[in-house]
Amino acid sequence: MPGSSSPVYMDYASTTAVAREVLEAMAPYFRVISGNPSSIHSHGVLAREGLERARARVAKLLGCSADEIYFTSGGSESNNMAIFGVASALENKGKHIITTAIEHHSVLRATQALEKRGWKVTYAPVDAKGIVDPESIRRSIRRDTVLVSVMHANNETGAIQPIEQIGEICRAAGVLFHTCLLYTSPSPRD
Repeated sequence: MPGSSSPVYMDYASTTAVAREVLEAMAPYFRVISGNPSSIHSHGVLAREGLERARARVAKLLGCSADEIYFTSGGSESNNMAIFGVASALENKGKHIITTAIEHHSVLRATQALEKRGWKVTYAPVDAKGIVDPESIRRSIRRDTVLVSVMHANNETGAIQPIEQIGEICRAAGVLFHTCLLYTSPSPRD
């Protein structure tokens, strides 16, 4: 508002306030059911049941099995788990990763750490709008490529990457594709 002295929060690319629906769904776990889901006492059992319900809901939303869903503390931990996990599991197949120079620091730091361990990393270029050309990904894939990591939407610029095309290229080449997907549920007003 013009002339208003109240600050306006504009850093939603970094973090946002918790949605009302999320806060309501989590309220019992913040107030009453505070057990460790790995514990066998009643609070732990209730926490485990809630965790498994959440896992099932996310799996249904994504069209996968609940045992494929892992909850982490956030995007950085998730990116590190994916990148280092693939590197560990597939290093005998190859030691080449493709990403872009405009990735989140959690991806760039992980690939840089792997470079120090002898991995080769190709940083695909982006155009003036910050978009990677899927053909540059195709051209960068080698026999020893085990992973392509390209974010869905850049957290600084908002540039949306052509991940569907990149995913198809990776699938055809037999290379794993890692991306951080953004999901926004429909507003109750929609």
